[in-house]
Amino acid sequence: MVTLALISHFTRDKVDQNKSCGHWITLAASLGALLFAAMAMVARPPQAPPKLSVRDNVPAIFEGCVVDPALVAADRERFTIELAPHARAQVSLSSRPAVSDANPALSAGLFPDLPYGTHLEFQGKVRQTHNYNNPGAFDAVHYLARQQIYWTAAGDASNVHVLSGRCGNRIAGFIFAIRSTALNRLDRLYADDPYANGMMQATLIGATAKLDRMWTEDYRATGTYHALVISGTHVAVLAAVFLFFLRICAVPRGASIVLTILAAWFYAGVTGWQEPVLRSASGITLFGIGRCFFREGRLLNILAAIALLFLIVDPDQLFDAGFQLSFMAVALIAAFVAPVLNATSGPLARGLRDLGDEKMDLHLPAKASQYLVEMRLLVRTFELVLALPPRFARFAIVTIARCCFFFWDIFVTSFFLQLGLALPMIVYFHRTSISGMTANAIIVPLLGAVVPLGFLAVALKSPALAHLCSWLLNVARIAVGFHARWEPDWRIPGPPFWLACLFITVLIMAAWRIRQVYGKRLRTIAWLGVAATLAVIVVHPFAPAVERGKFELSVIDVGQGDSLLVGFPQGPLMLIDAGGIPSFGRVKKPGIDIGEDVVSPYLWSRSIKRLDIVTMTHAHEDHMGGMSALLRNFRPRELWTGATQDSPEWRTVRETARRLDITIRQMQRSAPFAFGGTTVQVLAPGPGYAPDITPKNDDSLVMRIRFGSTSFLLTGDMEKKIERELADVGLLEHDDVLKVGHHGSRTSSTPQLLDLERPAFGIISAGFDNSYGHPHPLIIHALQERKVAVFRTDELGLITVVSDGRRLRVELPNQLP
Repeated sequence: MVTLALISHFTRDKVDQNKSCGHWITLAASLGALLFAAMAMVARPPQAPPKLSVRDNVPAIFEGCVVDPALVAADRERFTIELAPHARAQVSLSSRPAVSDANPALSAGLFPDLPYGTHLEFQGKVRQTHNYNNPGAFDAVHYLARQQIYWTAAGDASNVHVLSGRCGNRIAGFIFAIRSTALNRLDRLYADDPYANGMMQATLIGATAKLDRMWTEDYRATGTYHALVISGTHVAVLAAVFLFFLRICAVPRGASIVLTILAAWFYAGVTGWQEPVLRSASGITLFGIGRCFFREGRLLNILAAIALLFLIVDPDQLFDAGFQLSFMAVALIAAFVAPVLNATSGPLARGLRDLGDEKMDLHLPAKASQYLVEMRLLVRTFELVLALPPRFARFAIVTIARCCFFFWDIFVTSFFLQLGLALPMIVYFHRTSISGMTANAIIVPLLGAVVPLGFLAVALKSPALAHLCSWLLNVARIAVGFHARWEPDWRIPGPPFWLACLFITVLIMAAWRIRQVYGKRLRTIAWLGVAATLAVIVVHPFAPAVERGKFELSVIDVGQGDSLLVGFPQGPLMLIDAGGIPSFGRVKKPGIDIGEDVVSPYLWSRSIKRLDIVTMTHAHEDHMGGMSALLRNFRPRELWTGATQDSPEWRTVRETARRLDITIRQMQRSAPFAFGGTTVQVLAPGPGYAPDITPKNDDSLVMRIRFGSTSFLLTGDMEKKIERELADVGLLEHDDVLKVGHHGSRTSSTPQLLDLERPAFGIISAGFDNSYGHPHPLIIHALQERKVAVFRTDELGLITVVSDGRRLRVELPNQLP
């Protein structure tokens, strides 16, 4: 935010020397206000989350009011219920009958209709929201708490009972009724087109229940995702179209502005009061009020006012990625885009307003006047050669020129936004894009047209307009797919703090408009500094944050699954398993990708760009669900596997490895071999092991790794049968650290294994309050009975064990000293 204030100060087109003191006072006041917001945030005592009288995951009956209407997708119905004032829960209802995405009417019929204000009770299990406790992880608990959501609940649709009476307020009920009507009409208009339906619901209303993540990957990779999801751009487009039609209908100027402001806030309600829409509606309100009083709306003044207003209401937004990106984008437009356009296409576009008025040339720069003369000559040439009427020839030339200026403006805007937002995009999303500079020039107009046309199709129930929107979406899909094919799709760890500060400094210098002779030299040096620092940030020539000469085992908190980072003394890095969420035959997979959203951010927080080996112990989704994303993000040399069976999931992983030229090695029991300064021995599967048709836990790749006098047994989900086999052939012996098999289930960790292994530490990877009851109390008791120190990811988050070859050190980053 300090950067925004500085850029705001140094990007004035005309500086009045007599008012320089006032400018510095404005700058000081802005910085002081931001400092006050930061102090208010720090000084405000943290609010304790509300408590329920029932323990987590215990079946109970809950009563409350629906405050975010139910959305049905595949075999799930999701909504938000208010259990008490300012205490809400996100509810997910399942349905036992099989459901197909291709028939949304069937899906909807299996669930109760739960609009806003429904008073209901349901039987289910509720638990507090929970984070994946790894460094670099997204703070979902805090994010949901800002929406007053403190629990997640699960139940069956048949156990929901609508009670008499209504709750909530009438205004919100009316707005959400419009929202539900729009969604229902989209369902009917696109009943046979799930892609268009999901994309239109997300683009127009912000409802993502039917949006498949695979449909948006190319948008994310090419830096055009902002045009797809609900953002301030959507509000601006709709406001401009609405104001245009009001003016055409001869509505008075003041009334048009007031109606446009009301429409912007109404749209904010229809989208569920999402923060980007609220910020944009607030900006339109301030701008409209100023225009009503014939005041010129200055972009940076509006930006500063809205930012300070939102910070006063909620100081926590100071560290919100969406808040920062929104206001930084506007600041970059004011600092870089506006001056460039004013110096290039701006005067030319103004001259086109009345191409026939030659007196206008006297008020334009020389180059602009010369351009208009050439345009008049071109118009005259068209008249003579094509025998066109003068008015038609002038209209055709002006239209073509305006289209060129439009695409030039988008290209310039996209260039500076991609450049200026590269740092926060890398810090928050570990992405940067090159193709976005041209992709935005195509995608933004296409999806910008979809927004008003889509609402018109909904309002008129017009299949023709709906088909036009679907065609535009498909054109955008082809365009973004074309760009994604040659987009490098770099995934970049966050830069060191000093390098980020250097990039911000040179960017500010590039925006500093100095009138003196050395100003151009300074800006040239600054732009060279921007290019150099950004290149270093993207290349990221920094070593991973690992201790050289030591062996490390980090068990990552991936919920109910496994993912282990192994750092070898000589530098190689291995990842064992990729976590995942079992689908249990659901038609639609969960929206979260554990590999992309949980494991990768942790590795990037360790400054890791590449892995040497990725290991997949077996083909269960809680171990391989995130594998494809990790192969794409970290490009290992080899993929080691246990016993694998042909399945759609394994074919996806195998195809990803083939496309990335990753060698697949199916490992079997072998003699110990040297690797990375340690000795590795594969214990299972044995040479005679025959996998079943479907994946089994005993397919697991089991390894022992020795470093000096310390050793680690990594078991995957090995169960009793393989444990007995290893004991019979004499491969179970003392190991210092045991990765407890199958998340601490009763099907593993027999007394025979524990007695032969005699570990000092037992590490269990299990999900917080998981429905399987892992780890089982009998296994915990057996470990404690043998004096084994037990560490669990569901209680402690990330667990790291470091060995220097003689001694072991356990690190728990999420635990306070």
